[in-house]
Amino acid sequence: MLTVTENAISKIVEVILEEGNPELKLRMYVQGGGCSGMSYGFTLDEVQNEDDWVIPAGSASILVDSMSMQYISGAEVDFKDDLSGSQFTINNPNAQTTC
Repeated sequence: MLTVTENAISKIVEVILEEGNPELKLRMYVQGGGCSGMSYGFTLDEVQNEDDWVIPAGSASILVDSMSMQYISGAEVDFKDDLSGSQFTINNPNAQTTC
């Protein structure tokens, strides 16, 4: 499955509240590209597809399609806000290489 830190949960809930649409969920996906061959992406989505995994994140949810889940199963989603900027990060023990 997928682990979501308290920092990430807080940020997901905050973003959805700012959007003012309680139907929104954070969609996380993996796509080809990036320096290691795969890259992670995030978007807001109201539609839950039939093959989506739904990961609870406080009062919000994260959607992951079944194709992406095979690459990120066992990973941890976090949110970092430091000198480098603010961003969701993925600690994926399955990743063979990183940039």
